[in-house]
Amino acid sequence: MAENDLTALPDSTTPTARIICEILFRQSPHQICPALTSTGIVPTLDLILEVLTLSYDYPFSAIKFFQWAGPAQNHSSAAWNLIVDLLGRNRLFDSMWDAIRSMRDQSTLSLSTFSSAFANYASAARFDDAVMTFQVMDKYGVQPRVAAANSLLRAMCAQNGGVLKALEFLEAMKGSEEFGPDGDSFGILLEGLEKEGNSARAKKVFGEMVLRVGWSPAHVPAYDAFLTALVRGEEIQEAVKFLGVMNKNGCLPGLRFLSNAVDILVKKKSGKNAILVWDIMVGNGLLPNLAMYNAMIGLMCDCNEVDSAFRLLDEMVFNGAFPDSVTYNAIFKCLIKSSRVREAGKFFVEMVKNECVPTHFNFAAAITMFFDGDDPEMGVEIWNVMVENRVEPLDVAANALLLGLCKLDRLSELKRCADDILDRRISIYESTMASLKSVYYKDGRGAKDKYDGLARRSSAVLGVEDLTGSHSGFVLLFECQELHFNGTISDW
Repeated sequence: MAENDLTALPDSTTPTARIICEILFRQSPHQICPALTSTGIVPTLDLILEVLTLSYDYPFSAIKFFQWAGPAQNHSSAAWNLIVDLLGRNRLFDSMWDAIRSMRDQSTLSLSTFSSAFANYASAARFDDAVMTFQVMDKYGVQPRVAAANSLLRAMCAQNGGVLKALEFLEAMKGSEEFGPDGDSFGILLEGLEKEGNSARAKKVFGEMVLRVGWSPAHVPAYDAFLTALVRGEEIQEAVKFLGVMNKNGCLPGLRFLSNAVDILVKKKSGKNAILVWDIMVGNGLLPNLAMYNAMIGLMCDCNEVDSAFRLLDEMVFNGAFPDSVTYNAIFKCLIKSSRVREAGKFFVEMVKNECVPTHFNFAAAITMFFDGDDPEMGVEIWNVMVENRVEPLDVAANALLLGLCKLDRLSELKRCADDILDRRISIYESTMASLKSVYYKDGRGAKDKYDGLARRSSAVLGVEDLTGSHSGFVLLFECQELHFNGTISDW
């Protein structure tokens, strides 16, 4: 037993349990009982449960402890269930059945015991043994009802390769009066089929579910899983069709489906289908959260559907989700990329009013857009807001500002801004200096002297640096970096 196994015990471990664990983890099995007895500790019900819970990695030592504690304390059903689970988890299935038989003799068996056996057999990919365990339950005094059958289905569907076996077991369930499938049974199978992406089998199982148990709001998890399986299988139109049928029967899925659908459709960049599903769900009273709105708005912007993004922005406030910096920056970036100069200017004012300033890449791209779009005053205003709000780094935006002023031949303003930028010790790129030189040098001797002064000052203030950045370089960065919504809702 390594020392770090003891140090890894939870902080909540009681001192008495820590003493016992030190013996179990360090002593050989034949030394454990004498060592435990020498401590003088009298095991209580709570202590036994605590020690067993901590001993899953030491099954043989745990068995010794369990045997030692038995004479002093009749074991509870909870303790027996723990030892059954511990043995099964370690794939000591013969010993697990010995414990189950002992529990039968003491009348402590329950569905929980067999659920543990199902799960451990399934985890070991021994699905036939899991089914056999279900089949012999009644011989141990536990009736194989639908709750037990569902526990077996859940255990198999949780494992790779188990869904097919679960579908086979469903056929046995359908022929049984004792444990015929209910809504939960179908929901468990549909969740397994969703995980495997098997939309064809999901449609078949869902049809059987409707025929057998009908429609009910209680089956929302099953509806969630079924529709998600369709979306994941790129059967979007089928999902929309079933959404309509569910809506007519008053049984729409829940937020889990919408969240999963948005995640999947964002990854596929399927804006048209996403808005179709979204409108059905939200139109029927579902209230998405901020992360879901941000994902949808990001998708609309990635698909250049800025009008849909604005509609979602207006809608979200009424549904109790208030836009944040991520929301505003997604739309602002889309407006910039689309060169919608007038709308971007109005939107920028709204952003700042709501205390959500752009990212530094959006600032820089916006400055370039406004100068190129014949609104240099807004370009300068954006720079001033960036400086006032101390949004850093400033160098990309500063160079964009200087290049914009170069195009306007505003030499006095250009000189003033360049001096201010140098005062802030912001790098002026070599490509930007080349543009400044071109503008100044064609304006005569006096302008040349001003440029030469700027160049000397740049070297004196900042030192000779490898200023290899360029105006075109920031455009590439802008395209590749912030607010590119390819992630999922769990990323937010």
